Amino acid sequence: MYDVIVIGARCAGSPTAMLFAQQGYRVLLLEKARFPQDTLSSHYIHQEGVALLNRWGLLDRLRDAGCRPITHQSYEGPGVRIDGFSLPIDGLRTTYAPRRYLLDPILADGAVAAGVEFRESCAVNDLVFEGDRVVGVRYTTPGGVQATDRARLVVGADGMRSLVARKAGAPNVIEHPRLTCTYYSYWAGVPAHFELYERPGRWVGVIPTNDDLTLLMTYFPQDEYNDVRKGVEPFYLETFRSTAPELYERMQSGERVEQLYGTGHQENYFRKAFGPGWVLVGDAVNHKDSITARGITEAFVQAQTLTDCIGDRLHDEAALTAALSRYEDNLGDDAFSHYQGALNVAELKPEGRVEMLQKLVGHQELIDRYFSTLSGACSIDDFYNDELLTLLDQS
Repeated sequence: MYDVIVIGARCAGSPTAMLFAQQGYRVLLLEKARFPQDTLSSHYIHQEGVALLNRWGLLDRLRDAGCRPITHQSYEGPGVRIDGFSLPIDGLRTTYAPRRYLLDPILADGAVAAGVEFRESCAVNDLVFEGDRVVGVRYTTPGGVQATDRARLVVGADGMRSLVARKAGAPNVIEHPRLTCTYYSYWAGVPAHFELYERPGRWVGVIPTNDDLTLLMTYFPQDEYNDVRKGVEPFYLETFRSTAPELYERMQSGERVEQLYGTGHQENYFRKAFGPGWVLVGDAVNHKDSITARGITEAFVQAQTLTDCIGDRLHDEAALTAALSRYEDNLGDDAFSHYQGALNVAELKPEGRVEMLQKLVGHQELIDRYFSTLSGACSIDDFYNDELLTLLDQS
């Protein structure tokens, strides 16, 4: 009998398991993959996520893994370019974009060091119920044996297609249609900082990652997905040529070193976050278009929020229910703001954004505050302060 079973050991699951174990609970962490293993990702960790890694004692491990530090961000749209960087959080301003075959094992190792029992290559097949309460999981071990373990709380950190959400009957409480499809690869010999480029119907993201490689991402409207996937490479290269010509020139001196990866299945939703004996974190509870690269950071934030809300109240039924309700309420605040922000960008209609950003040119503090709304260092409400509103009114 465990206190907590966490299903999924990537960016949401391992930190959740680690933090519960640090509170003194007996935790089992199950992962269907065997690490190290890559996965689709934009890799970027915003300042909010970096601050949590530092709080958890894992930031030095990430730095030692060969991540290139990122200290400069730019955005270029029709008729405007701004350069700057987010304000710091907990004194930390530098960010990183680690490959997932490096990041995920670091997180899992952190969980194990905290006392978590970690089992890889375990495919969870079902939840165990007593009445309407989830009390455990059934899974297949690496040797093909069917196993059952029980816990006071089962945490679904198992992604967009969460088995926990499906088996527990967690409905979508907010849902929007897919907006973009994305294709990306890794390039050598393309010097870069964190760069964003936009024109109507196209978006380009440029992110330095490990081993002197640069992640080069393209985004297309969802209604072009069938055409794009039939000719991915021509669409991919043409997007750089027409959206970011200077970057395209840099690419001519570089080399693509991996295949093109991508997806047209970027769902946008919030699910019911909890029920009797279960709770969801990460992409299992909230998924949105990856265009603002918020997924990893928000998984970290949710892990910290969930475990802080529960604290020592796991075995008090009324207190646990109240704690899970507080966690769910939190998802309706900052998380919804970032969700709506991602959907706004994913419409790939830069006109209104460009008009506002043109007015920020020459006001570096406001530019940095704008980038801070994406990182979590500044809320949208705080960004639209008196100084900005006065500037917008005067322009």
